[in-house]
Amino acid sequence: MSQIKKVTIFGYADANPDDELYKTAFNVARLLAQKGYTIVNGGGPGVMKASTLGAKSVNGKAIGATFFPKDIPIFEGRDESNTVDELIVVDTYLERTLKLLELGQIYVIFNGGTGTISEFGMAWGLARLYFGHHKPLILYGNFWQEIIFAFTKGMYIRPEERQVFKIVNNPNGVIEAIDEFQDIIDKQKHIHKKPIFSI
Repeated sequence: MSQIKKVTIFGYADANPDDELYKTAFNVARLLAQKGYTIVNGGGPGVMKASTLGAKSVNGKAIGATFFPKDIPIFEGRDESNTVDELIVVDTYLERTLKLLELGQIYVIFNGGTGTISEFGMAWGLARLYFGHHKPLILYGNFWQEIIFAFTKGMYIRPEERQVFKIVNNPNGVIEAIDEFQDIIDKQKHIHKKPIFSI
């Protein structure tokens, strides 16, 4: 039985419907939902809304995790037009990130800003800490090649840290990567461990 049932989507909150990034996120989520996966996102605009709409276009399901800040004026916040099937409300930005990481069994990370960078960093760090029982990352777009190269050139990246992600550049590549990760999980009797967080 597949352990990968929910896919958390991360990406640029300011992406507009006319942007290629928005259209790509829509198409990826649409394909994922067609394959039976539930989409998880932050309940906001941009890539988050695109992924919900993509799932809904084929009668798929989307879950959102958000919070309502009183002191973060630049935060994109909740987009009421992102009509998720289930909305989970937490108290802080950090709790939202942790909830998004908790809900998904695999992550698809698109282009984005500093918020996406922080989500990628936490997902990658947790994958190393829980290596062998980790949640894999799918990095969408060839630009990730340069980013990972810069990390491996300038930082101390362990060999296993290269094994927890795959870089893809089309929607079918996302499905292929999930299938490959699922095969690895099945062969290793890999059981996702729920990270213990303390805030």
